[in-house]
Amino acid sequence: MIRKKNNFFTFIFSLLPGAGQMYLGFMKRGLSLMACFFFVILIGAWLNIGPFLLLLPLVWFYSFFDTHNLRSMPDDEFYAMEDNYLFLSDLPKDKIILLQGKYRNIVAIALIILGFSILWNNIYEIFQRLLPVYLIRVGYYLPQFVVGVAIVLLGAYLIRGKKIELTREDSKQKESDPLFVKSKTSKKEDETNENS
Repeated sequence: MIRKKNNFFTFIFSLLPGAGQMYLGFMKRGLSLMACFFFVILIGAWLNIGPFLLLLPLVWFYSFFDTHNLRSMPDDEFYAMEDNYLFLSDLPKDKIILLQGKYRNIVAIALIILGFSILWNNIYEIFQRLLPVYLIRVGYYLPQFVVGVAIVLLGAYLIRGKKIELTREDSKQKESDPLFVKSKTSKKEDETNENS
């Protein structure tokens, strides 16, 4: 049930991302923030990627101030607020299905990399005593290297996709532009006049 609660307990629960929203009755919103916070910790610690943990303060501050902004809302606005997940809650179901199809390969690649990392860590622990020192160092940094390459490839894919989208929009705009169409037809008329 969504309702305003005690200021002291709101402050205490707001110290853990998502718990403040849950205390105020916004379960979906709180779950989104809590999952995001602990997912960042999981990925950063598991793959030993320290810079990834720099996202934690962003999630924490967002959650903290979101809790206090919810608490300080006027009553009519507070009770009118809907409890939604933070991610993809505004999209209609047909768009979500389209996104699932579009990004299915990206999710599959991420799962393969995650599985490879788990297998590598387990196999690496078994063979660590048998390997020379230089291979031990390579084995330690290989999962980080694979994740780094995956992030670079994902970024390149997203940039390429945006570039293709922009060129499509540009070509559609040129085709719909009356001056562009007129200049095309006038060039064709000029060519036919020259030929005759």
